[in-house]
Amino acid sequence: MTHAQLKAQVKSGAIDTVLVGFPDPFGRLVGKRFRADYFLDSVVRHGTHGCSYLLTVNLDMDPLDGFKVANWDAGFGDFAFRPDLSTLRVLPWQPGAALVFCDLAKDDGSLVAEAPRSVLKRQLDLLAAKGLTCYCASELEFYLFNQTYHSAFTGGYRDLQPASDYRIDYHLMQPTRDEPLMRAIRNGMTAARVPIESSKGEWGCGQHEINFTYAEPLVMADMHVLFKQGVKEITEQQGKAVTFMAKYSPAEAGSSCHIHISLWKGGQNLFWDAKSRAGSRLGRQFLAGLMKYSPELCLFCAPTINSYKRFQPGSWAPTRMAWATDNRTVGFRVVGHGEAFRIENRMPGADANPYLAFAAMIAAGMAGVAEKLECGEEYRGNAYIDPKLARLPGSLRDSVDLFDRSKFARAAFGDPVVDFYMHHARIEQQAFSDAVTDWEKVRYFERI
Repeated sequence: MTHAQLKAQVKSGAIDTVLVGFPDPFGRLVGKRFRADYFLDSVVRHGTHGCSYLLTVNLDMDPLDGFKVANWDAGFGDFAFRPDLSTLRVLPWQPGAALVFCDLAKDDGSLVAEAPRSVLKRQLDLLAAKGLTCYCASELEFYLFNQTYHSAFTGGYRDLQPASDYRIDYHLMQPTRDEPLMRAIRNGMTAARVPIESSKGEWGCGQHEINFTYAEPLVMADMHVLFKQGVKEITEQQGKAVTFMAKYSPAEAGSSCHIHISLWKGGQNLFWDAKSRAGSRLGRQFLAGLMKYSPELCLFCAPTINSYKRFQPGSWAPTRMAWATDNRTVGFRVVGHGEAFRIENRMPGADANPYLAFAAMIAAGMAGVAEKLECGEEYRGNAYIDPKLARLPGSLRDSVDLFDRSKFARAAFGDPVVDFYMHHARIEQQAFSDAVTDWEKVRYFERI
């Protein structure tokens, strides 16, 4: 929706509220709601402000210590919210509402480097300086339950009822039970400028997947974040709940966020060699960079304690660094041909922050190009059980340590960004280490 279209819809009364938001370090949208007339009269020209602590809270919104970008000593002042008017869109599932994404800026007008949108923009600027662009697509999986979020919360998330009674991967019959919801999601998202290609049942009980049309990385990341929030809101309206946890149950498959990526220049897919009708040398170098640096950058693809419970052998989630053209045990698949030729990264879970995951992939891949790395022959066999292959970190603690020590990460993103996300992760790790879990009570309450 253009600025002029928004003005027309506000004048007609179709739009009366504009949500102004930005993605926080966890990939959540936070911000404000404005009367639409005030948005047009003031926010479009001057932006707005919000407390800097929004970058330095945990998921419970508790202010955290130890950050340089915002802290008590500095008084937790404001950052400017700078609306990106190219992101204006209607939210059909919220009556009379539109949404605009914002960048966070300091008093001097410079972007806040630690903000997720800024992290991705830095990598895109480096691509643009080389005359390159990039296309990405997310494949998000989630579990659907026959309870509301409130009832799941008050029940302590016990006895959750998946929307299907059995596994429904590619089924056409049983997902019909959920079709009123899935249809509302497909159509609502498309109307909100999140064009949907398809939806399908996934491998787990109550698990679904919805795929977007590919786009440039910043556009795709915005769509991805809006999709997750919108799906939760539409699902709540129908008396149900979804989760994008990477692994909600030890008995079920995890939920992935497979990311497809390709590099372009002058309207040509640089990963494809038209003469040999196969992958290009540059594409192989990019893939080699992904395999070399993904373990060090794993924090940007697997950001939570729960992320690492998805990385299990035989779980459809990769554990080792290898590539193939048609093998779902490896971390990277090469798929498509011609203009559709691309690399699929199977590592990220549905809990990944897309801005950070895309930035990590671009940085790692371009390092492979700069270093002229070679990805080797495609892997054949079961990568889960091959000890010769490098593997991903096994826990958030291990991932943070790798990220902290990575000279490459610090060169690619800068010390402030690395220190910021490392500190967030270490605080989350400590919170988990301090918690007393149900597993511990069952195991030790009586028998120890």
